[in-house]
Amino acid sequence: MVSFEGVHHWNMWIDERGSEVLDLAECRRLLALGAAEGCHGHLGISNAGAPVVQPADYAVHGHDVVICVGDALCARLEGHLVAFQVDGVAGTGIADRDSDTSRRWSVLVRGLAVEEDSASFGSNVPTPQVAEPGQRVMRIRADMVTGRRLGPSLRRAQTTPCSPPDSTNVATDGRSAHIR
Repeated sequence: MVSFEGVHHWNMWIDERGSEVLDLAECRRLLALGAAEGCHGHLGISNAGAPVVQPADYAVHGHDVVICVGDALCARLEGHLVAFQVDGVAGTGIADRDSDTSRRWSVLVRGLAVEEDSASFGSNVPTPQVAEPGQRVMRIRADMVTGRRLGPSLRRAQTTPCSPPDSTNVATDGRSAHIR
């Protein structure tokens, strides 16, 4: 069992480092937004016992991440658990977002990598921005999806460091809460 300590403000979980913990729907929205805006992500794989992280352009298909790789990387990924992380800035290109458009976010997808037929994705296949892109399409199942919005939350920014938020704004929901 993983323990989680944080402060809950207005349906918003703040972790012990002051980052907002995003719900699944917001993680999926930001992942799709990043793909639509041409962001690249970072693919994390195990390589002879040591982790390796490399940039990768991606698309979103359903809830899963799709990347294109070469033959050698495809053979290393097929059937293995991998991680894929995307970082961005909240509200980029969205006029109706709240006022925290300068806050950065990060979404991490962990799951099984499987090769897929590119025809099943139609035009929803990423175009790698490398000199010699691979033609093998890999789907990363979104078995675990987590995310954080970094920087001070709107609620935290409105309180002084010495005065904790009103106790009516803190709910532990079975988790231990810390007010710093």
